Amino acid sequence: MKRRNFIKTGAVASGGILLGQLPLTNIYPRQGLNKRTPIVVSTWEPNLKSNAKAMETLLSGKTSLDAIEQGIRVTEANPDDTSVGYGGFPDEDGIVTLDASIMDWKGNAGSVAFLQDIMHPISVARLVMEKTNHVMLAGDGAKKFALANGFKEENLLTEKAKKAWNEWKQKNKKPDNHDTIGMLAIDSKNNISGGVSTSGMAFKLHGRVGDSPIIGAALFVDNEVGGAVSTGNGEYVMRSVGSFLIVEKMREGMSPQKACELAVERVYKSQQSLDNINVCYVAVSKSGEVGAYSLRKGFTYCVTTPDKNKSFESDFLMR
Repeated sequence: MKRRNFIKTGAVASGGILLGQLPLTNIYPRQGLNKRTPIVVSTWEPNLKSNAKAMETLLSGKTSLDAIEQGIRVTEANPDDTSVGYGGFPDEDGIVTLDASIMDWKGNAGSVAFLQDIMHPISVARLVMEKTNHVMLAGDGAKKFALANGFKEENLLTEKAKKAWNEWKQKNKKPDNHDTIGMLAIDSKNNISGGVSTSGMAFKLHGRVGDSPIIGAALFVDNEVGGAVSTGNGEYVMRSVGSFLIVEKMREGMSPQKACELAVERVYKSQQSLDNINVCYVAVSKSGEVGAYSLRKGFTYCVTTPDKNKSFESDFLMR
């Protein structure tokens, strides 16, 4: 299919049929090795701006890893996003604590957990990956590492988040909290990277760490297969190592859609109480096929190519 015809005809934006599900070799005829169009996918409709930044980074010639970092930083710096970075709702003690992870096409990974007073945990996670022999740094150690590498200490508790925390203390009012940004990107060399960033569950126990910094739980990529990211209640993702499971099922021949469905079904069959619980996944194969699925209704995700930047609502299990 010629590129101009693809743009003209578009793609079906429902039932899991997306721009990214067409083999990329059908969009751009190959002219030499790895002639592919870039694609970015992420969790939650408000992250369209993050996707746009990631795509801008890819189109400038940067790698998928650069795109993940730059895209996620947009959400981390948004004071109106109450579940990621600056503006994230605090824990029960009124302290904003952040988790993030990043993984590249070579299998390298880095993460930070229980990080405080640092605006961009995704960038700290990348430095952990690139400048240390470790995968994860946590708490005071993660903050010390960030400060030693040029990051500034900043107050991340906005007035909006503080007000919500005070209301919760007085009324135990449940917040509307969309949770994690998870993002996957494939660059023009057909290399895939992924990242996740969150302030975690609103008003959580002080010290709680969710799935976001856990490689294999909230994030996993394999450059031979594809990648997956999660959002929702992290404890359930950790128990099932959901993102790794999805990538392995894709390796066995499942489509990203079917693999996401299986991972959600695994949570459903876990015998855990699922009251007020949601678990959601987005996955993309190396060919650009996209899948998404959630336990409950309401999960949205974003798909971005050089020509389109759109959000979709996923199918779900519990009706």
